[in-house]
Amino acid sequence: MPVESGEPGGRDERLAAFGVRRAAAGDVAAVRAVIDAAFEPYVERIGVVPAPMEADHAAGVAAGRVFVTGEPVTGLVVVEERPDLLYLDIVAVRPDAHGRGVGGRLLRFVDAYARALGLDEVRLCTNAMMWENQEIYPKLGYEVVERRVDGPYDRVHYRKRLG
Repeated sequence: MPVESGEPGGRDERLAAFGVRRAAAGDVAAVRAVIDAAFEPYVERIGVVPAPMEADHAAGVAAGRVFVTGEPVTGLVVVEERPDLLYLDIVAVRPDAHGRGVGGRLLRFVDAYARALGLDEVRLCTNAMMWENQEIYPKLGYEVVERRVDGPYDRVHYRKRLG
């Protein structure tokens, strides 16, 4: 994924209006802390550690796939640019920041970032046991594509077509 933050008017600069910035190496510990805090409540419900808690966050940051908001970091997204869509791998908000619009702002950022990349679709998946997400995503324009079991994870896959 190209990084254009050094160019005046570059992609990152235009998207900074969302209060989101590309994570730097110094953010890795905060990224891990936010993800662990956001997903830890689901460990008991799901019966396994959610995949985002086991991801290599340093590699994601180094690859330019992680975007954060807040100082200190209160929320983040991890995205992957694919040829025909933007895959939203992780969205996480610290529990003490819930209800403040952080998640909604991050998801609007993802839509804008996909458009800036010239992509017209965002895809994501969520664990079927995270029923809160199954209420939120359709309200934000996402539609269910499929439900699939991958090893210990029962996941609902979504897509959002950007107009």
